[in-house]
Amino acid sequence: MSYQSKNEQERMLFDIGTVGFLLVDLTLYLDTHPYDREAMEYFNHYSHIQQGMMREFAAKYYPLTLDTAEGCHKEWRWGLAPAPWEGVC
Repeated sequence: MSYQSKNEQERMLFDIGTVGFLLVDLTLYLDTHPYDREAMEYFNHYSHIQQGMMREFAAKYYPLTLDTAEGCHKEWRWGLAPAPWEGVC
């Protein structure tokens, strides 16, 4: 399936995953270069972006993490997310 043919929910998950991959990569770099201020600024910047993306996703669909479950709906939606073995991830 191409990126263009995905629906909004799938695109949002793809984008969150892309930023998540970048953060993991930056984390590995910072593990070996803990005093690199530019890399730390990138990490903080993209971490903030990912948090916003995850809050937006939680407001529209369901929370991906427990810290985004708070306040996104007037009902508990944590259990509405598809489980990893359901082939969504």
